[in-house]
Amino acid sequence: MSANDFDVAVAGAGIVGVCAALWMRLRGLSVVLIDPDEPGAGTSFGNAGTIATYGCLPVNDPAVLRGLTGLLFGAESPLSVDWGHALRNPRWMLSFLANCRGARSAEIAGHLAGLLGHADGGINPLIAEAGAEDLIVSRGQLSVWSTTDGADGATEGIARRRALGVRAEEVSPAEAREMEPGVALDIKRAVWFPDARHVRDPAGLVRRLHARYAELGGVTRAERVRGVAEDGSGVTVDTGEAIRVGRVIIASGAFSGRIAGSGAERLPLGMERGYHLMFAGEAERVTRPVGWSEGGFYAVPMAQGLRLAGTVEIAGLGREPNARRLAYLGRKGREMFGVLPEPTSSWLGFRPTMPDSLPVIGLAPGRARVIHAFGHQHLGLTLGGITGRIVADLAEGRQPNLDIAAFAPGRRFV
Repeated sequence: MSANDFDVAVAGAGIVGVCAALWMRLRGLSVVLIDPDEPGAGTSFGNAGTIATYGCLPVNDPAVLRGLTGLLFGAESPLSVDWGHALRNPRWMLSFLANCRGARSAEIAGHLAGLLGHADGGINPLIAEAGAEDLIVSRGQLSVWSTTDGADGATEGIARRRALGVRAEEVSPAEAREMEPGVALDIKRAVWFPDARHVRDPAGLVRRLHARYAELGGVTRAERVRGVAEDGSGVTVDTGEAIRVGRVIIASGAFSGRIAGSGAERLPLGMERGYHLMFAGEAERVTRPVGWSEGGFYAVPMAQGLRLAGTVEIAGLGREPNARRLAYLGRKGREMFGVLPEPTSSWLGFRPTMPDSLPVIGLAPGRARVIHAFGHQHLGLTLGGITGRIVADLAEGRQPNLDIAAFAPGRRFV
């Protein structure tokens, strides 16, 4: 019998960590899932709920370079930057901008499309295993543009998605209004992604997956992983006490870099602060996720009501919520729907983001037993299942059946 307490420890109980833990229990590995918070309580709670298999276009886009001044300083911009944070992290910011060059952006999109092509195969078996089919809605996703410039500027991105295998169906403004009559925008262009799905309760999905993991004998500890130390026979995980495991998965999202000895602390892990507003009792405003491109957010019908989720704020973990970001969502929500009641709740979460918008999946540099699984930025819910399946392969000492070289922790980030 192994001298280790468990075959694998997973640091982080968001969608990625819980999917990894469940995949490994299904394969018979003994697993301990470690997080000081309840499963699904972090960014997995507040996201837009979209299983966005169409989401291969990275935030790193040449349009960012062309319109940088307007994006950063415009009062109605969906992007805001804490300049103090930016100046304290110049290498990350410069690397991000370098990855916005046309050829590099196209290369990133190809890597994301390849991984997204396996997303359903990663999450669907877990949804079925957890009996969570009732949380999944298959009505596609509708993207709309409300300005002529925005509609014209979308052409290249739509064509790129199609070239990468994404089904994208152009619908007329009149057809879009028929699909979603609650949207009050003057729609100039609309595209429907029929293969997209959404989750009525993202946190509820994580809880279902975790419940199945527990039913299968998976152990959970409400503790914080402070550090890890690898040696020839295993890994010591420090939570205030020492837990001996054969391997450890680092899946703590934006907080992964705080785990000493994991190798994550040496990577250029940044994060975007994302916001949402909830309007209880207003879910019937839309029947599927509707993304307003100029507004930079989604309107999504959920079990708890209408959720307006999105925008990007580059700022530090410790900064207080930005009231102007929440006000922006409220203001734009009224533009999108006309009269809306006051929001019943608001939320701030942290999207773990690498400067090339690609997740980090694979063995930590110079380590044989520490596996990284973080940095999914806007695609954590979508890619959680396939990432979990990949790291389950790695935890078993096997090569995954798809190429993950582009996501290697030791890659160059430009």
